[in-house]
Amino acid sequence: MNALVPMPVLLSLLGCAVTLALGHRPKPQRVVSLAVLTAVAVTAVALLVLASTEGPQHVTIGGWPAGIGISLVADRLSALLLTTSCVVTLAVMVFSIGQGRTDDAEATPVSIYHPTYLALTAGVCIAFLAGDLFNLYVGFEVLLTASYVLFTLGGSGRRIRAGATYVVVSLVSSLVFLTGIGLVYTATGTVAMADLPGRLAALPTEVSTALQLVLLVAFGIKAAAFPLGGWLPDSYPTAAAPVAAVFAGLLTKVGVYALIRTHDLLFGSDTLRTLFMAVALATLVVGILGAVAQHDLRRLMSFTLVSHIGYMLFGIALGSPAGLAATVFYAVHHILVQTALFLAVGLVEERAGTTSLRRLGGLATAAPGTALLFLLPALNLAGIPPFSGFLGKLALLRAGVADGRWDAWVLVVASVLTSLLTLYAIARAWSAVFWRGRWGFADGRDEAAEEETAGEQSSDERSTDEHGAGGRPPRRTTLAATTGVVVVVTALSLVAGPLLRTAEGAAADTRDAGQYQRVVGGVDVDGAAEDVDDGGGP
Repeated sequence: MNALVPMPVLLSLLGCAVTLALGHRPKPQRVVSLAVLTAVAVTAVALLVLASTEGPQHVTIGGWPAGIGISLVADRLSALLLTTSCVVTLAVMVFSIGQGRTDDAEATPVSIYHPTYLALTAGVCIAFLAGDLFNLYVGFEVLLTASYVLFTLGGSGRRIRAGATYVVVSLVSSLVFLTGIGLVYTATGTVAMADLPGRLAALPTEVSTALQLVLLVAFGIKAAAFPLGGWLPDSYPTAAAPVAAVFAGLLTKVGVYALIRTHDLLFGSDTLRTLFMAVALATLVVGILGAVAQHDLRRLMSFTLVSHIGYMLFGIALGSPAGLAATVFYAVHHILVQTALFLAVGLVEERAGTTSLRRLGGLATAAPGTALLFLLPALNLAGIPPFSGFLGKLALLRAGVADGRWDAWVLVVASVLTSLLTLYAIARAWSAVFWRGRWGFADGRDEAAEEETAGEQSSDERSTDEHGAGGRPPRRTTLAATTGVVVVVTALSLVAGPLLRTAEGAAADTRDAGQYQRVVGGVDVDGAAEDVDDGGGP
Protein backbone atom coordinates (compact mmCIF):
# COMPACT_ATOMS: atom_id res chain seq x y z
CA MET A 1 0.00 0.00 0.00
CA ASN A 2 3.03 2.33 -0.21
CA ALA A 3 1.68 3.56 -3.53
CA LEU A 4 -0.78 5.61 -1.46
CA VAL A 5 1.99 7.77 0.04
CA PRO A 6 2.54 10.09 -2.95
CA MET A 7 -1.14 10.15 -3.93
CA PRO A 8 -2.14 13.29 -1.93
CA VAL A 9 0.56 15.24 -3.75
CA LEU A 10 -0.12 13.75 -7.17
CA LEU A 11 -3.88 14.18 -6.94
CA SER A 12 -3.55 17.80 -5.85
CA LEU A 13 -1.12 18.63 -8.66
CA LEU A 14 -3.25 16.82 -11.22
CA GLY A 15 -6.32 18.71 -10.04
CA CYS A 16 -4.35 21.96 -10.27
CA ALA A 17 -3.46 21.23 -13.90
CA VAL A 18 -7.01 20.20 -14.85
CA THR A 19 -8.68 23.24 -13.26
CA LEU A 20 -6.14 25.51 -14.93
CA ALA A 21 -6.88 23.92 -18.28
CA LEU A 22 -10.60 24.43 -17.75
CA GLY A 23 -10.01 28.17 -17.77
CA HIS A 24 -13.17 30.25 -17.36
CA ARG A 25 -15.51 27.32 -16.89
CA PRO A 26 -16.33 27.66 -13.18
CA LYS A 27 -18.79 24.78 -12.85
CA PRO A 28 -16.38 22.08 -14.10
CA GLN A 29 -13.66 23.68 -11.98
CA ARG A 30 -15.80 23.37 -8.87
CA VAL A 31 -16.60 19.73 -9.61
CA VAL A 32 -12.93 18.87 -10.16
CA SER A 33 -11.80 20.74 -7.04
CA LEU A 34 -14.35 19.04 -4.80
CA ALA A 35 -13.61 15.62 -6.28
CA VAL A 36 -9.86 16.02 -5.89
CA LEU A 37 -10.02 17.35 -2.34
CA THR A 38 -12.40 14.55 -1.34
CA ALA A 39 -10.06 11.96 -2.83
CA VAL A 40 -7.07 13.51 -1.07
CA ALA A 41 -8.94 13.45 2.26
CA VAL A 42 -9.89 9.78 1.81
CA THR A 43 -6.28 8.93 0.93
CA ALA A 44 -5.02 10.76 4.00
CA VAL A 45 -7.40 8.79 6.22
CA ALA A 46 -6.17 5.54 4.63
CA LEU A 47 -2.56 6.56 5.29
CA LEU A 48 -3.39 7.31 8.92
CA VAL A 49 -4.97 3.88 9.35
CA LEU A 50 -1.96 2.19 7.73
CA ALA A 51 0.55 4.18 9.79
CA SER A 52 -1.33 3.30 12.98
CA THR A 53 -1.70 -0.41 12.24
CA GLU A 54 1.34 -1.31 10.13
CA GLY A 55 3.85 1.37 11.01
CA PRO A 56 5.26 4.28 8.99
CA GLN A 57 4.76 4.05 5.24
CA HIS A 58 7.56 5.07 2.88
CA VAL A 59 8.27 5.36 -0.81
CA THR A 60 11.29 6.66 -2.73
CA ILE A 61 10.21 8.39 -5.91
CA GLY A 62 11.76 7.26 -9.18
CA GLY A 63 13.52 4.18 -7.84
CA TRP A 64 16.56 6.07 -6.56
CA PRO A 65 18.48 4.62 -3.57
CA ALA A 66 17.19 5.59 -0.14
CA GLY A 67 18.87 8.73 1.13
CA ILE A 68 19.47 10.04 -2.40
CA GLY A 69 16.07 10.00 -4.08
CA ILE A 70 12.97 11.93 -3.02
CA SER A 71 11.60 10.13 0.03
CA LEU A 72 8.01 10.55 1.16
CA VAL A 73 7.14 9.21 4.61
CA ALA A 74 3.75 8.88 6.28
CA ASP A 75 4.12 8.10 9.97
CA ARG A 76 1.43 8.77 12.53
CA LEU A 77 2.47 12.40 13.03
CA SER A 78 2.47 13.37 9.36
CA ALA A 79 -0.62 11.28 8.54
CA LEU A 80 -2.62 12.71 11.44
CA LEU A 81 -1.85 16.32 10.55
CA LEU A 82 -2.35 15.58 6.86
CA THR A 83 -5.80 14.12 7.54
CA THR A 84 -6.81 17.11 9.64
CA SER A 85 -5.52 19.52 7.01
CA CYS A 86 -7.41 17.76 4.22
CA VAL A 87 -10.66 18.04 6.17
CA VAL A 88 -10.03 21.76 6.49
CA THR A 89 -9.13 22.33 2.83
CA LEU A 90 -12.27 20.50 1.69
CA ALA A 91 -14.54 22.45 4.05
CA VAL A 92 -13.04 25.80 3.07
CA MET A 93 -13.45 24.98 -0.62
CA VAL A 94 -17.14 24.26 0.00
CA PHE A 95 -17.38 27.60 1.83
CA SER A 96 -15.71 29.36 -1.11
CA ILE A 97 -18.09 27.81 -3.60
CA GLY A 98 -21.01 28.73 -1.38
CA GLN A 99 -19.98 32.37 -1.50
CA GLY A 100 -20.30 32.25 -5.27
CA ARG A 101 -17.19 34.38 -5.54
CA THR A 102 -13.72 34.75 -4.07
CA ASP A 103 -14.97 37.77 -2.13
CA ASP A 104 -14.16 40.06 -5.09
CA ALA A 105 -15.58 38.23 -8.07
CA GLU A 106 -15.58 41.26 -10.32
CA ALA A 107 -11.82 41.74 -9.93
CA THR A 108 -10.73 38.12 -9.48
CA PRO A 109 -10.95 35.54 -12.25
CA VAL A 110 -12.36 32.33 -10.78
CA SER A 111 -9.94 30.41 -13.01
CA ILE A 112 -7.10 31.56 -10.75
CA TYR A 113 -8.67 30.54 -7.46
CA HIS A 114 -9.18 26.80 -7.98
CA PRO A 115 -5.75 25.84 -9.43
CA THR A 116 -3.99 28.05 -6.89
CA TYR A 117 -5.95 26.54 -4.02
CA LEU A 118 -5.08 23.01 -5.17
CA ALA A 119 -1.43 24.04 -5.50
CA LEU A 120 -1.59 25.23 -1.88
CA THR A 121 -2.99 21.83 -0.91
CA ALA A 122 -0.16 20.09 -2.79
CA GLY A 123 2.40 22.19 -0.93
CA VAL A 124 0.90 21.28 2.44
CA CYS A 125 0.96 17.59 1.49
CA ILE A 126 4.59 17.77 0.36
CA ALA A 127 5.62 19.50 3.59
CA PHE A 128 3.96 16.89 5.81
CA LEU A 129 5.23 13.90 3.82
CA ALA A 130 8.77 15.07 3.03
CA GLY A 131 11.51 12.73 4.24
CA ASP A 132 14.35 15.24 3.88
CA LEU A 133 14.95 18.90 4.61
CA PHE A 134 15.20 20.02 0.99
CA ASN A 135 11.83 18.63 0.00
CA LEU A 136 10.37 20.09 3.18
CA TYR A 137 11.67 23.39 1.80
CA VAL A 138 10.07 22.60 -1.58
CA GLY A 139 6.74 21.97 0.15
CA PHE A 140 7.01 25.30 1.97
CA GLU A 141 7.79 27.13 -1.26
CA VAL A 142 4.90 25.56 -3.16
CA LEU A 143 2.35 26.45 -0.49
CA LEU A 144 3.82 29.92 0.07
CA THR A 145 3.87 30.72 -3.65
CA ALA A 146 0.22 29.70 -3.88
CA SER A 147 -0.56 31.69 -0.74
CA TYR A 148 0.87 34.86 -2.29
CA VAL A 149 -1.69 34.61 -5.09
CA LEU A 150 -4.59 33.71 -2.81
CA PHE A 151 -3.67 36.46 -0.38
CA THR A 152 -3.89 39.26 -2.92
CA LEU A 153 -7.04 38.11 -4.72
CA GLY A 154 -9.15 41.16 -5.45
CA GLY A 155 -6.27 43.61 -5.58
CA SER A 156 -7.58 46.15 -3.03
CA GLY A 157 -5.06 48.64 -1.68
CA ARG A 158 -5.03 47.29 1.88
CA ARG A 159 -4.72 43.74 0.65
CA ILE A 160 -1.80 44.53 -1.65
CA ARG A 161 0.04 46.42 1.10
CA ALA A 162 -0.46 43.62 3.62
CA GLY A 163 0.41 41.08 0.95
CA ALA A 164 3.70 42.84 0.25
CA THR A 165 4.65 42.52 3.93
CA TYR A 166 3.60 38.88 3.95
CA VAL A 167 5.65 38.11 0.83
CA VAL A 168 8.77 39.86 2.13
CA VAL A 169 8.63 38.09 5.50
CA SER A 170 8.00 34.73 3.84
CA LEU A 171 10.91 35.22 1.44
CA VAL A 172 13.23 36.08 4.33
CA SER A 173 12.08 32.95 6.14
CA SER A 174 12.67 30.85 3.04
CA LEU A 175 16.13 32.35 2.54
CA VAL A 176 17.07 31.55 6.13
CA PHE A 177 15.70 28.01 5.73
CA LEU A 178 17.64 27.45 2.49
CA THR A 179 20.79 28.78 4.15
CA GLY A 180 20.23 26.35 7.02
CA ILE A 181 19.85 23.46 4.58
CA GLY A 182 23.14 24.40 2.92
CA LEU A 183 24.90 24.59 6.26
CA VAL A 184 23.47 21.24 7.37
CA TYR A 185 24.58 19.58 4.14
CA THR A 186 28.05 21.11 4.43
CA ALA A 187 28.41 19.84 7.99
CA THR A 188 26.90 16.37 7.53
CA GLY A 189 26.90 15.50 3.82
CA THR A 190 23.17 14.77 3.75
CA VAL A 191 19.76 16.36 4.26
CA ALA A 192 17.84 13.08 4.69
CA MET A 193 16.01 13.02 8.01
CA ALA A 194 16.82 9.33 8.43
CA ASP A 195 20.55 10.02 8.40
CA LEU A 196 20.78 13.37 10.13
CA PRO A 197 20.24 12.40 13.82
CA GLY A 198 23.43 10.33 14.01
CA ARG A 199 25.51 12.71 11.94
CA LEU A 200 24.37 15.80 13.82
CA ALA A 201 25.11 14.06 17.14
CA ALA A 202 28.68 13.48 15.95
CA LEU A 203 29.25 17.20 15.35
CA PRO A 204 30.76 19.51 17.98
CA THR A 205 28.05 20.91 20.25
CA GLU A 206 28.65 24.50 19.08
CA VAL A 207 28.17 23.55 15.43
CA SER A 208 25.03 21.50 16.09
CA THR A 209 23.52 24.30 18.19
CA ALA A 210 24.27 26.90 15.53
CA LEU A 211 22.57 24.76 12.87
CA GLN A 212 19.52 24.31 15.06
CA LEU A 213 19.31 28.05 15.72
CA VAL A 214 19.25 28.81 11.99
CA LEU A 215 16.42 26.33 11.41
CA LEU A 216 14.62 27.59 14.53
CA VAL A 217 14.58 31.13 13.14
CA ALA A 218 13.24 29.94 9.77
CA PHE A 219 10.49 27.79 11.28
CA GLY A 220 9.76 30.34 14.00
CA ILE A 221 8.83 32.90 11.34
CA LYS A 222 6.58 30.40 9.58
CA ALA A 223 4.95 29.38 12.88
CA ALA A 224 4.49 33.07 13.90
CA ALA A 225 6.35 32.57 17.18
CA PHE A 226 7.37 35.68 19.15
CA PRO A 227 9.25 37.86 18.21
CA LEU A 228 9.02 36.60 14.63
CA GLY A 229 5.23 36.59 14.27
CA GLY A 230 4.41 40.28 14.13
CA TRP A 231 3.52 39.97 10.45
CA LEU A 232 0.48 37.74 11.03
CA PRO A 233 -2.04 40.05 12.77
CA ASP A 234 -1.47 42.68 10.06
CA SER A 235 -1.80 40.19 7.21
CA TYR A 236 -4.60 37.70 7.86
CA PRO A 237 -7.34 40.29 8.59
CA THR A 238 -7.05 41.67 5.05
CA ALA A 239 -7.36 38.35 3.19
CA ALA A 240 -10.62 37.04 1.75
CA ALA A 241 -12.72 35.15 4.31
CA PRO A 242 -12.07 31.59 3.03
CA VAL A 243 -8.40 32.37 2.39
CA ALA A 244 -7.96 33.71 5.92
CA ALA A 245 -9.67 30.58 7.27
CA VAL A 246 -7.38 28.12 5.49
CA PHE A 247 -4.30 30.23 6.33
CA ALA A 248 -5.28 30.38 10.01
CA GLY A 249 -5.83 26.65 10.16
CA LEU A 250 -2.82 25.40 8.22
CA LEU A 251 0.12 27.68 7.51
CA THR A 252 1.40 28.21 11.05
CA LYS A 253 0.88 24.53 11.87
CA VAL A 254 3.18 23.51 9.03
CA GLY A 255 5.81 25.61 10.79
CA VAL A 256 5.01 23.90 14.10
CA TYR A 257 5.30 20.52 12.38
CA ALA A 258 8.77 21.46 11.09
CA LEU A 259 9.79 22.53 14.60
CA ILE A 260 8.66 19.17 15.98
CA ARG A 261 10.61 17.25 13.34
CA THR A 262 13.84 19.17 13.76
CA HIS A 263 13.74 19.59 17.52
CA ASP A 264 12.84 16.02 18.48
CA LEU A 265 14.02 13.87 15.56
CA LEU A 266 17.16 15.66 14.39
CA PHE A 267 18.68 17.50 17.35
CA GLY A 268 17.30 15.90 20.49
CA SER A 269 14.62 17.18 22.81
CA ASP A 270 16.91 18.78 25.46
CA THR A 271 18.61 21.12 23.02
CA LEU A 272 17.84 24.83 23.50
CA ARG A 273 15.20 24.07 26.12
CA THR A 274 15.55 27.43 27.88
CA LEU A 275 15.23 29.36 24.62
CA PHE A 276 12.16 27.36 23.58
CA MET A 277 10.57 28.01 26.97
CA ALA A 278 11.22 31.74 26.73
CA VAL A 279 9.80 31.91 23.19
CA ALA A 280 6.73 29.92 24.24
CA LEU A 281 6.14 32.21 27.22
CA ALA A 282 6.48 35.40 25.17
CA THR A 283 4.25 34.04 22.40
CA LEU A 284 1.50 33.16 24.88
CA VAL A 285 1.55 36.45 26.74
CA VAL A 286 2.20 38.98 23.97
CA GLY A 287 -0.31 37.35 21.64
CA ILE A 288 -3.18 37.33 24.11
CA LEU A 289 -2.49 40.87 25.34
CA GLY A 290 -2.66 41.96 21.72
CA ALA A 291 -6.01 40.20 21.36
CA VAL A 292 -7.46 41.90 24.43
CA ALA A 293 -6.60 45.33 22.97
CA GLN A 294 -8.32 44.80 19.60
CA HIS A 295 -11.55 46.37 18.36
CA ASP A 296 -11.81 44.34 15.17
CA LEU A 297 -12.98 40.74 15.20
CA ARG A 298 -10.55 39.56 12.54
CA ARG A 299 -7.55 41.11 14.26
CA LEU A 300 -8.68 39.73 17.62
CA MET A 301 -8.84 36.23 16.14
CA SER A 302 -5.43 36.71 14.53
CA PHE A 303 -3.82 37.64 17.84
CA THR A 304 -5.39 34.65 19.59
CA LEU A 305 -3.99 32.49 16.79
CA VAL A 306 -0.49 33.78 17.54
CA SER A 307 -0.97 33.38 21.28
CA HIS A 308 -2.05 29.76 21.11
CA ILE A 309 0.99 28.81 19.06
CA GLY A 310 2.70 29.27 22.42
CA TYR A 311 0.88 26.24 23.82
CA MET A 312 2.38 24.03 21.13
CA LEU A 313 5.84 25.53 21.64
CA PHE A 314 5.46 24.78 25.36
CA GLY A 315 4.90 21.09 24.66
CA ILE A 316 7.86 20.97 22.26
CA ALA A 317 10.09 22.71 24.79
CA LEU A 318 9.28 20.18 27.51
CA GLY A 319 10.91 17.50 25.39
CA SER A 320 9.00 14.69 27.09
CA PRO A 321 6.76 12.10 25.42
CA ALA A 322 3.76 13.53 27.30
CA GLY A 323 4.58 17.09 26.27
CA LEU A 324 5.03 16.18 22.61
CA ALA A 325 1.83 14.10 22.57
CA ALA A 326 -0.08 17.04 24.08
CA THR A 327 1.39 19.31 21.39
CA VAL A 328 0.23 16.98 18.60
CA PHE A 329 -3.24 16.77 20.14
CA TYR A 330 -3.41 20.55 20.51
CA ALA A 331 -2.20 21.08 16.93
CA VAL A 332 -5.08 18.97 15.59
CA HIS A 333 -7.51 20.88 17.79
CA HIS A 334 -6.06 24.24 16.78
CA ILE A 335 -6.20 23.57 13.03
CA LEU A 336 -9.91 22.83 13.28
CA VAL A 337 -10.95 25.44 15.85
CA GLN A 338 -9.15 28.32 14.13
CA THR A 339 -10.63 27.37 10.78
CA ALA A 340 -14.10 27.19 12.34
CA LEU A 341 -13.68 30.60 13.99
CA PHE A 342 -12.46 32.34 10.85
CA LEU A 343 -15.30 30.80 8.83
CA ALA A 344 -17.76 31.99 11.48
CA VAL A 345 -16.22 35.47 11.29
CA GLY A 346 -16.73 35.25 7.53
CA LEU A 347 -20.43 34.58 8.15
CA VAL A 348 -20.61 37.61 10.46
CA GLU A 349 -18.96 39.74 7.81
CA GLU A 350 -21.26 38.44 5.10
CA ARG A 351 -24.29 39.28 7.24
CA ALA A 352 -23.17 42.64 8.64
CA GLY A 353 -20.62 43.89 6.12
CA THR A 354 -18.01 44.68 8.79
CA THR A 355 -15.95 43.07 11.55
CA SER A 356 -15.51 46.21 13.66
CA LEU A 357 -16.62 45.56 17.22
CA ARG A 358 -17.66 49.22 17.42
CA ARG A 359 -20.18 48.85 14.59
CA LEU A 360 -21.63 45.42 15.34
CA GLY A 361 -24.39 44.42 17.72
CA GLY A 362 -27.55 42.38 18.11
CA LEU A 363 -26.56 39.55 15.76
CA ALA A 364 -27.75 36.93 18.24
CA THR A 365 -31.29 37.95 17.34
CA ALA A 366 -30.71 38.68 13.66
CA ALA A 367 -28.60 35.57 12.95
CA PRO A 368 -28.90 33.01 15.79
CA GLY A 369 -27.35 30.25 13.69
CA THR A 370 -24.22 32.30 13.06
CA ALA A 371 -24.12 33.18 16.76
CA LEU A 372 -24.07 29.50 17.71
CA LEU A 373 -21.46 28.66 15.07
CA PHE A 374 -19.19 31.32 16.56
CA LEU A 375 -19.90 30.50 20.20
CA LEU A 376 -19.03 26.78 20.15
CA PRO A 377 -15.49 27.06 18.70
CA ALA A 378 -14.91 30.25 20.72
CA LEU A 379 -15.62 28.41 23.99
CA ASN A 380 -13.46 25.57 22.70
CA LEU A 381 -10.56 27.94 22.04
CA ALA A 382 -10.94 29.42 25.52
CA GLY A 383 -10.60 25.96 27.06
CA ILE A 384 -14.04 25.56 28.60
CA PRO A 385 -14.79 21.95 29.72
CA PRO A 386 -15.54 19.51 28.21
CA PHE A 387 -14.29 20.79 24.85
CA SER A 388 -11.08 19.56 23.22
CA GLY A 389 -9.37 22.88 23.95
CA PHE A 390 -9.71 22.18 27.66
CA LEU A 391 -8.48 18.60 27.24
CA GLY A 392 -5.47 19.69 25.17
CA LYS A 393 -4.50 22.38 27.67
CA LEU A 394 -4.98 19.95 30.54
CA ALA A 395 -2.62 17.48 28.86
CA LEU A 396 -0.02 20.23 28.42
CA LEU A 397 -0.39 21.38 32.04
CA ARG A 398 -0.03 17.82 33.32
CA ALA A 399 3.11 17.38 31.25
CA GLY A 400 4.48 20.65 32.63
CA VAL A 401 3.72 19.69 36.23
CA ALA A 402 5.29 16.27 35.69
CA ASP A 403 8.44 17.95 34.37
CA GLY A 404 8.77 19.78 37.69
CA ARG A 405 11.47 22.28 36.71
CA TRP A 406 11.01 25.97 37.50
CA ASP A 407 10.67 27.07 33.88
CA ALA A 408 7.96 24.48 33.32
CA TRP A 409 6.04 25.85 36.31
CA VAL A 410 6.33 29.38 34.90
CA LEU A 411 4.79 28.14 31.63
CA VAL A 412 2.05 26.31 33.53
CA VAL A 413 1.04 29.54 35.27
CA ALA A 414 1.30 31.53 32.04
CA SER A 415 -0.82 28.96 30.22
CA VAL A 416 -3.61 29.25 32.78
CA LEU A 417 -3.54 33.05 32.68
CA THR A 418 -3.55 33.00 28.88
CA SER A 419 -6.58 30.74 28.89
CA LEU A 420 -8.42 33.13 31.24
CA LEU A 421 -7.51 36.15 29.09
CA THR A 422 -8.66 34.24 26.00
CA LEU A 423 -12.02 33.71 27.68
CA TYR A 424 -12.17 37.43 28.49
CA ALA A 425 -11.34 38.44 24.90
CA ILE A 426 -13.86 35.98 23.49
CA ALA A 427 -16.57 37.12 25.92
CA ARG A 428 -15.95 40.76 25.03
CA ALA A 429 -16.17 39.95 21.32
CA TRP A 430 -19.33 37.90 21.83
CA SER A 431 -20.97 40.71 23.77
CA ALA A 432 -20.04 43.31 21.15
CA VAL A 433 -21.04 41.29 18.09
CA PHE A 434 -24.02 39.25 19.21
CA TRP A 435 -25.44 40.50 22.49
CA ARG A 436 -25.37 44.25 23.03
CA GLY A 437 -27.61 46.80 21.30
CA ARG A 438 -29.96 45.90 18.50
CA TRP A 439 -29.22 44.62 15.04
CA GLY A 440 -28.01 47.36 12.73
CA PHE A 441 -27.10 49.88 15.45
CA ALA A 442 -24.39 48.87 17.94
CA ASP A 443 -24.89 50.11 21.50
CA GLY A 444 -28.46 51.02 20.61
CA ARG A 445 -27.42 54.25 18.84
CA ASP A 446 -29.81 55.73 16.35
CA GLU A 447 -29.14 55.98 12.65
CA ALA A 448 -28.21 59.66 12.76
CA ALA A 449 -25.58 59.04 15.42
CA GLU A 450 -24.23 56.13 13.41
CA GLU A 451 -23.89 58.30 10.31
CA GLU A 452 -22.25 61.09 12.30
CA THR A 453 -19.58 58.83 13.78
CA ALA A 454 -18.99 56.83 10.60
CA GLY A 455 -16.80 59.59 9.19
CA GLU A 456 -14.54 59.46 12.24
CA GLN A 457 -13.81 55.76 12.03
CA SER A 458 -10.52 54.45 10.76
CA SER A 459 -10.07 52.81 7.41
CA ASP A 460 -9.85 49.44 9.18
CA GLU A 461 -13.37 49.95 10.48
CA ARG A 462 -14.80 51.14 7.15
CA SER A 463 -14.26 47.76 5.52
CA THR A 464 -17.85 46.98 4.63
CA ASP A 465 -16.99 45.90 1.11
CA GLU A 466 -13.36 44.95 1.67
CA HIS A 467 -14.06 41.27 2.28
CA GLY A 468 -17.70 40.83 1.47
CA ALA A 469 -20.74 42.69 0.32
CA GLY A 470 -22.49 42.51 3.66
CA GLY A 471 -26.11 43.07 4.47
CA ARG A 472 -27.38 39.69 3.31
CA PRO A 473 -27.97 36.43 5.15
CA PRO A 474 -25.22 33.82 4.68
CA ARG A 475 -25.93 31.27 2.00
CA ARG A 476 -26.87 27.73 2.91
CA THR A 477 -23.65 26.28 1.50
CA THR A 478 -21.43 28.57 3.56
CA LEU A 479 -23.51 27.78 6.64
CA ALA A 480 -23.21 24.06 5.89
CA ALA A 481 -19.43 24.24 5.46
CA THR A 482 -18.98 26.17 8.69
CA THR A 483 -21.37 23.86 10.52
CA GLY A 484 -19.39 20.84 9.32
CA VAL A 485 -16.12 22.15 10.73
CA VAL A 486 -17.79 23.20 14.00
CA VAL A 487 -19.33 19.73 14.36
CA VAL A 488 -15.95 18.07 13.76
CA VAL A 489 -14.08 20.26 16.24
CA THR A 490 -16.85 19.81 18.84
CA ALA A 491 -16.84 16.05 18.30
CA LEU A 492 -13.15 15.91 19.17
CA SER A 493 -14.24 15.87 22.80
CA LEU A 494 -16.05 12.58 22.18
CA VAL A 495 -13.00 10.92 20.65
CA ALA A 496 -10.41 12.62 22.85
CA GLY A 497 -9.18 9.31 24.27
CA PRO A 498 -8.42 7.61 20.92
CA LEU A 499 -7.08 10.89 19.52
CA LEU A 500 -4.70 11.32 22.45
CA ARG A 501 -3.50 7.73 22.06
CA THR A 502 -2.87 8.42 18.38
CA ALA A 503 -1.01 11.59 19.38
CA GLU A 504 1.09 9.56 21.82
CA GLY A 505 1.90 7.13 19.02
CA ALA A 506 2.79 10.06 16.75
CA ALA A 507 5.10 11.42 19.45
CA ALA A 508 6.74 8.01 19.81
CA ASP A 509 7.28 7.78 16.04
CA THR A 510 8.83 11.24 16.01
CA ARG A 511 11.23 10.55 18.85
CA ASP A 512 12.34 7.13 17.56
CA ALA A 513 15.10 8.01 15.10
CA GLY A 514 16.09 4.34 14.86
CA GLN A 515 12.66 3.28 13.63
CA TYR A 516 12.59 6.17 11.16
CA GLN A 517 15.91 5.07 9.67
CA ARG A 518 14.90 1.40 9.56
CA VAL A 519 11.76 2.28 7.63
CA VAL A 520 13.16 4.96 5.34
CA GLY A 521 16.70 3.72 4.89
CA GLY A 522 19.55 6.07 4.15
CA VAL A 523 23.18 6.54 3.32
CA ASP A 524 25.84 5.45 5.79
CA VAL A 525 28.68 7.67 6.90
CA ASP A 526 30.91 6.52 4.05
CA GLY A 527 28.25 7.34 1.46
CA ALA A 528 27.13 3.83 0.52
CA ALA A 529 23.42 3.10 0.40
CA GLU A 530 22.20 0.97 3.25
CA ASP A 531 20.42 -2.24 2.36
CA VAL A 532 17.17 -1.64 4.19
CA ASP A 533 13.54 -2.04 3.33
CA ASP A 534 12.66 0.48 0.62
CA GLY A 535 9.06 -0.45 0.61
CA GLY A 536 7.23 0.53 3.74
CA GLY A 537 6.35 -0.76 7.16
CA PRO A 538 8.79 -2.19 9.65
